[in-house]
Amino acid sequence: MDFFAHQAQAKKQTAVLVAYFGIAIVCIIASVYLASAIILNATQTQTQTQTQTPAAAVVWTDFVLWDPQLFLYVVIGTLGVVFAGSLYKTMALSKGGSAVAEALGGRLLEADPVDADERKLRNVVEEMAIAASVPMPKIYVLENDDGINAFAAGHSSKDAAIGITRGGMQLLDRDELQGVIGHEFSHLLNGDMRINIRIMGALFGIVCLAVIGRLLLYSRGGGGRNRGPMMFIGLALIVIGALGMLFGRLIQAALSRQRELLADASAVQFTRNPAGLSRALQKIGRVGSRIESAHAAEASHMFFENGMGKSFIGWMATHPPLEQRIRAIDPSWSGTFTGIKETIQSDPGMKPDQETS
Repeated sequence: MDFFAHQAQAKKQTAVLVAYFGIAIVCIIASVYLASAIILNATQTQTQTQTQTPAAAVVWTDFVLWDPQLFLYVVIGTLGVVFAGSLYKTMALSKGGSAVAEALGGRLLEADPVDADERKLRNVVEEMAIAASVPMPKIYVLENDDGINAFAAGHSSKDAAIGITRGGMQLLDRDELQGVIGHEFSHLLNGDMRINIRIMGALFGIVCLAVIGRLLLYSRGGGGRNRGPMMFIGLALIVIGALGMLFGRLIQAALSRQRELLADASAVQFTRNPAGLSRALQKIGRVGSRIESAHAAEASHMFFENGMGKSFIGWMATHPPLEQRIRAIDPSWSGTFTGIKETIQSDPGMKPDQETS
């Protein structure tokens, strides 16, 4: 396989998805403006009818679709809410990778661990950091998770943290662990964390539109005559915010899937060992990758593999199917998840993942 072509294709599709997100914001502004124009024109027509003409003579002959002043107010108001919400969420996520790892229940790995598996993990991370010419990230182990999974978190390589489940640390051999850690380093080097944080911030800003809509809908101020338009505008904001959030989540999920494929291709280029990453993914197909932390859903897009179980709607999945990822690395794969049978037999408490095998 031409991994350089695969990387170029993934980057191109990522750029398209980011552009879609910008288009979604433009569509939200247009929807808010159209709803505001219709509601305000209807209110003005009703007011004129009650004071000047009989109800039967009501016609929208004076309806004006384009109002530059209203459009300016809508653009400033909508972008102001989205940017303010985005800034708030971005600042809340600016604590670095260690905060994410600790929220997931991670234990910071010692600088000179005694345990053989922990030494193997630290050596692999150190080797990857040296090869990538980046500062050594902090390493965390998720002690309560027997499945195989990992994650990278942080705004940049300066505040990055690499985390891996206890099952991943113990069940993966050195080559497989290199493939997984190489994948996570690829996320850091490709700027995926920054993209994720910005999109999470934008999604929170869209949610803020719906929150303001609820405030307008249930507002008691302004008197009876002024309350009507505010109620309808509030209802419109709730609907637009909900639809915007849905499409934003779909775009975020599609973007996450593309970045996972890009990280796989980059990891193979980085380690020069596609077999290691392929075997790691096959082992996940046998033992699973579920993360038990209550905060796992918030960080679902950061994991090496799906940590939440199968998505009910494929379009909402944050990761491509395991079969697709393995075949992209190893087109000759037989389609059978292998490589972990002996480990499962030696540990009765380790059960195959029924959803993925």
